[in-house]
Amino acid sequence: MFQPSQHDVRRFFCATWRKQREALPLTPMEAMAADWISEHPEYHADLADEDAALAAVYTVDEGRTNPFLHLAMHLSIAEQCAIDQPTGIRQAVQLLAARRDGLHAAHHEVMECLGEMIWASQRSGLPPDGPAYIDAVRRRATAG
Repeated sequence: MFQPSQHDVRRFFCATWRKQREALPLTPMEAMAADWISEHPEYHADLADEDAALAAVYTVDEGRTNPFLHLAMHLSIAEQCAIDQPTGIRQAVQLLAARRDGLHAAHHEVMECLGEMIWASQRSGLPPDGPAYIDAVRRRATAG
């Protein structure tokens, strides 16, 4: 299994942003990432300076979202939906997107569910609970 380091992730997003700005060819994964980068112009400055990106520290106390974590979560959710893994996530996200203000807003809600699943897995020492994750997304999709 591929497990990129924090620096690998940051380099990937910075390189993707540079290639997008320079109209260079993108790999399929970069093209998917570029779509999410385009949705977040507030991160463009962070992505434009790779050295600063590699040195940056994002703390909860700062009150600022880590742009690399945020974009990586968008990319993870998009990949999950593309291959429908865990099974049912594609339909759950589509339902949530239909009930909210589109896919971008739905992803932001799914991020909360994904984060909760990862936190619970880390806390318990058990594997991530895919069915509970999908149930959490579905509950959001069917709530008021």
